[in-house]
Amino acid sequence: MLRFNLRYFLLALLLLGAEIFIGSCLHDSIIRPYGGDFLVVILLYCLVRSFLNTPVLATGLAVLLFAYLIETLQYFRLADRLHLPYHSIPRIMLGDYFT
Repeated sequence: MLRFNLRYFLLALLLLGAEIFIGSCLHDSIIRPYGGDFLVVILLYCLVRSFLNTPVLATGLAVLLFAYLIETLQYFRLADRLHLPYHSIPRIMLGDYFT
């Protein structure tokens, strides 16, 4: 089950670079909220597949359900309810707003 896959890892690093660029340089109303969310789901899939030899469909569904969970927590403004400070790592990972 545990296995390192260099291709998925390199793709995850590439997507992480794209996410950092989007988060730090783009401040629009389309690419940052929607494109960033879209790419982070693919990033998570590649990260999981980098280290685990799991079935494609099961991994995809697990990552998708995780993404839905995060979006649901954003809808209920969990970061505000937990009084997470702005620009803190947990708040950045959770996200600020539901889209």
